[in-house]
Amino acid sequence: MDKSDKVEITYEYTKRRKEFGKQTLFEDYGPKMCVSIPSNPNYFKNYILRNPVHVAVQNTSTMSEHWVNSVRAEYTNTGINHIEGGWPKDINMNDPEATQRYRRKIEKDDAYIHAVMHLGHSMEHNILQNNAVDMYQIYYSELPSIPPVERSSCHTVNVYREPGTRRPIRSLSWQTDGGAKLAAAHADDNFMINTRTLQFSYIWDIENANVPELTVKPPHPLLDLQYNPRDQHTLVGGMMNGQVGWWDMRKGGDPVGLCPPHVAHRDLVRNVLFINSKTGAEFFSSSPDGMVKWWDTRNMSEPTDTMIIDLVKLPNEAQSMEKALGISALEYEPTIPTRFMVGTETGLVIGANRKGKTPLEKLPSRYEAHLGPVYALQRNPTFFKNFLTVGDWTARVWSEDCRESSILWTYSHKTKLTDGAWNPIRFSLMLVTQWDGCLSCWDLLRRRSAPIVTAQLCDEPLLRLRPHEAGLLVACGSSKGTIYLAELSQNLGAADKNDKQLLTHILDRENRRERILEARMRELRLKMRQDRDNGPVLAQETDPATNDRDLEEASAEYNQVVNNLLSLQKSH
Repeated sequence: MDKSDKVEITYEYTKRRKEFGKQTLFEDYGPKMCVSIPSNPNYFKNYILRNPVHVAVQNTSTMSEHWVNSVRAEYTNTGINHIEGGWPKDINMNDPEATQRYRRKIEKDDAYIHAVMHLGHSMEHNILQNNAVDMYQIYYSELPSIPPVERSSCHTVNVYREPGTRRPIRSLSWQTDGGAKLAAAHADDNFMINTRTLQFSYIWDIENANVPELTVKPPHPLLDLQYNPRDQHTLVGGMMNGQVGWWDMRKGGDPVGLCPPHVAHRDLVRNVLFINSKTGAEFFSSSPDGMVKWWDTRNMSEPTDTMIIDLVKLPNEAQSMEKALGISALEYEPTIPTRFMVGTETGLVIGANRKGKTPLEKLPSRYEAHLGPVYALQRNPTFFKNFLTVGDWTARVWSEDCRESSILWTYSHKTKLTDGAWNPIRFSLMLVTQWDGCLSCWDLLRRRSAPIVTAQLCDEPLLRLRPHEAGLLVACGSSKGTIYLAELSQNLGAADKNDKQLLTHILDRENRRERILEARMRELRLKMRQDRDNGPVLAQETDPATNDRDLEEASAEYNQVVNNLLSLQKSH
């Protein structure tokens, strides 16, 4: 038979998924001719017929029968009255006290304990012999379900691209009360370009990534655009020329009110935030010129209050704009209405009090946070005494009680960190964006040495991030004007009932440790100051190198070699 005559006989058995697990019922089925291959007469000449031929053919397998004798079980039948019996003759079984005393006596006997243990094995064996397992029954359905293994993840669910040009995103803001609107401020580094279309910013509906819902049309490019926490339709923004204004979505993209240029900031406005007021119309702004100004949207002709961020050393010393520190980040907590915090371009975080009377009372605290500008500054949504700062290559967690150093920090990254924020629901989770396009999630309860999840959202740098109020969505803006909407897994966006207590213990422990180290460093500095004030007498007494002959000989030899080399150079 050649290859063309070979036939592969197969039979595929299929069954529906809903019929899996049912009992299989077999039935008789008659023979079926699958294939019939006729003989090829051309192959006859290759064979010689043998006659006669005796061949024995057995179609079925050989069967044999074997008899064995099993272990014989002998049974006896006895009768007994199970109501009450087995008591000794001297015990009256109708007397409860007598039977109870006899039971206690027998139970204390060692033979009774061994007898019960011996009978227990045989009883268990007999019970297991009578067990029958139903293979189609669902067992252990009454037991509570075991939670699955925790799997943390972060993936992109939508992308929003700026129509036309690709300008960097300077700020992001979600609509309050869990809204689905996202405001994005775009501004180019080349501020000399005065094209009208390059000044627009956009408001997106996260359900529609094709076209922005509203185009905000400021007179100058916006560096910050924030929603009003009390009104879902109004926004305030700070512009590149130092002006601030506000918009109403119901009236279109043109500004409703702008401050005059002569009362605006001297430099660009990087941050604007609403404050806690009765009217809900007051906000304040900051700028690299070192000035913080408070505004009222009902009257934008002039600011309601101002403050210069100048750290003075004496109570009577006056603050000046020439010495003011440039502001790069602004933080405000509505539950603390008179206090706010600013991050400066020199790496300082300064706590401010609006109601202070003297310059020292207005700027009571300072923290040396980073080596460069502070890019992000935010208080923890649950623990207001602790705040997050992002700058240079690290993200740090600070406590208001420890001013010399942070209580927690990340390792130094290979790329620059650009922004950071706390998750509003899972308050132990820090979200940090990096220059290489990665979004890293740090959970203080799970692991502090490395991030839980690092997601590569894009190849260009990520500049801004803003988590949603629900905790599962995070909006990240890139340097090419693209917004990446990332979704966190359920364990990263929801808090457990014990998380608050556990995080309290961690922060208290680290805060206590830092205060102990600060006290120790103060003691060392005081001791060094005392040693320095005592003069060279203590140095001669405590310096082990004084009157050391070996050191004097080595110094003399070194000086001689240097002099020889200098003389050779002069001769040449």
